[in-house]
Amino acid sequence: MTAEETPTFEAALQKLDEIVQKLEKGDLPLEQSSCSSRTRAAISSWMPMAVPRRRRSPAATGEALRGDLAAEQPPTDGGGRQWLEARRPRIEAALDAALPAESLWPPTIHRAVRYSLFAGGKRIRPLLVLAAGEAVGGTDDALLPLACAVEMIHTYSLIHDDLPAMDNDDLRRGKPTSHKVFGEAIAILAGDALLTQAFHLLVDVDPRDASDERLSRRLRAAAILGAAAGTSGLIGGQVADLEAEGRDDVGLAELERLHRAKTGALLGACVVGGGVLGGASEDDLGRLARFGEAIGLAFQVVDDILDATEGAAQLGKTAGKDAAAGKATYVRLLGLDGARQTAARLLSDAQAAIAPLGERGAVLRGLAGLIVDRHA
Repeated sequence: MTAEETPTFEAALQKLDEIVQKLEKGDLPLEQSSCSSRTRAAISSWMPMAVPRRRRSPAATGEALRGDLAAEQPPTDGGGRQWLEARRPRIEAALDAALPAESLWPPTIHRAVRYSLFAGGKRIRPLLVLAAGEAVGGTDDALLPLACAVEMIHTYSLIHDDLPAMDNDDLRRGKPTSHKVFGEAIAILAGDALLTQAFHLLVDVDPRDASDERLSRRLRAAAILGAAAGTSGLIGGQVADLEAEGRDDVGLAELERLHRAKTGALLGACVVGGGVLGGASEDDLGRLARFGEAIGLAFQVVDDILDATEGAAQLGKTAGKDAAAGKATYVRLLGLDGARQTAARLLSDAQAAIAPLGERGAVLRGLAGLIVDRHA
C-alpha cells in the first residue's frame, strides 16, 4: 500500500487494534497514539457496517444461534454478519428501484404495494438467492432481479393469505394487514401487481446488454420461479392447506407434500434459480436443489413450532392461528419435541447436500442454521 492509498477497512481496523494494544501495555505514549487521517477515513466510511458487530465468546461461536434475521444475529460462517450487513441494503435499494414511485398514477395501488413490501420482512428469500448465486460465481447484476422477484411473490402471497376469505388475519409483520389499511379490493390488486411485476422484472432485459447465455439463464430462472409459484407449488400447497383445515386424518406424508409445495417450493426456487443465474454446473445445481428441498421444509416446520410457542408480539402476526383453525401442523402430528427433531434433521440434510461446495457454501450453511434456529 502506497502512502497515497486509503487502507481497506480491515487494514485500518488492524492498525487501530495495534495502537490500542500498545496503549494498554504502556508501550506507546498517548500523544503518539493517533492514527493517520486516511486510516480514520477508512474506518469512518465503513462505520455503518462496523457498529452493529458484537464480539462473541468462543463458546457462543460454537453453539446454535438462537437470534433471528430481524435482530441481525447471523452465524459466523463465511463472515455471516458482515455478509448480511452488506447485502441487505443492496436488496432494499433494488426493490425500491424495481417499483413505481408512490406518486405515480394511480397512487393508491403503488402505496399499497410499497406498504406491504417494505413492512420489515427479514428478506430470507432474496438472501438465499444471493448466497446460492455467489457460491457458484454469480454477481449482483445477475442475481438481484431474481432476488427482488421472489420477495415480491412472497409478499403477494402474504397479502392474499391474510384476506378474510383465506386466513383472515389482522396483523402481518407487526402492522395492520393490507386489507385492513386499503380494503379488500385494493389488497387483492396489490398482490396481483406484485406477482405481475416479479415476472416483468425477470424478463425485462435490454437486448443490447444481454448475451444469449444471460438471456437463457434469465428465462430458465423465470421458469423455475413460475413452477414454484404455481399450482404444483405455492398455489397448490395453499389449496391443500385450506382443504386440510379441520381434518383429523391428515398424515405425515400428506402434511409434508403440502408444506413442500406451499412453503418449500419458493425457497427451493431461490436457491436453484440463484445457482442458474450464477452459472452453476449441473452437479452444483443438483446439490443446491437438495439443499433447497431440505431447508424449504425445515422453514415450515420451524414456522409451526413458532406458531405454537411464540406470542403475537414476537411473531408479528396473530399467534395460535393454526391451532384455532384446526390446521395440520408438525407440532400437532409430532409434538414440540418431534417437530424440533425434524427441523434439526432437515438442517443436517441441507448442510450435507452442499458439503461438496466447501468454503463456497459457507454463507448458505450459515443461513440454513439461522433459519432453523430463529425465533419469530
